[in-house]
Amino acid sequence: MSQPHRARRLVLQGLCCYEVQGDSSRDLFEAFMSEAKETPDTVNAAKRLLTDALAERDACDAVLSQYTGRWDLKRLAQVDRNILRLATYELRTARVPAKVAISEAVKLAHEFSTAESPRFVNGILDAVAREIASELGTNELNEK
Repeated sequence: MSQPHRARRLVLQGLCCYEVQGDSSRDLFEAFMSEAKETPDTVNAAKRLLTDALAERDACDAVLSQYTGRWDLKRLAQVDRNILRLATYELRTARVPAKVAISEAVKLAHEFSTAESPRFVNGILDAVAREIASELGTNELNEK
């Protein structure tokens, strides 16, 4: 498993923890990450990504709510919702190519969610990525 994927796994856990416990979970999650059997580079990457993704959570939710149809984001499974948030953050900021962000999100859904989740996550993120590419005037999904 690659270092970026391991960092995303930690970030997903952090997003879920933060959603349940709010700001008070930051100290708990710091301790969790310090005790994780991960390299210092992985932990540092996860901390940066978690901080950035949390800062953009509302903006990501606004984008996602356009694609979840009749489903309010709060009705989605917590794990799926946070996988979508993380990937949407990565898509919006172009941290990685769109195909990588979507592939990683689908992989997280396979690892942490239900059998139906990977297909659901893929469909939502494909639509989000296409919108972002359209706004930028690119066809990034096919370019990278």
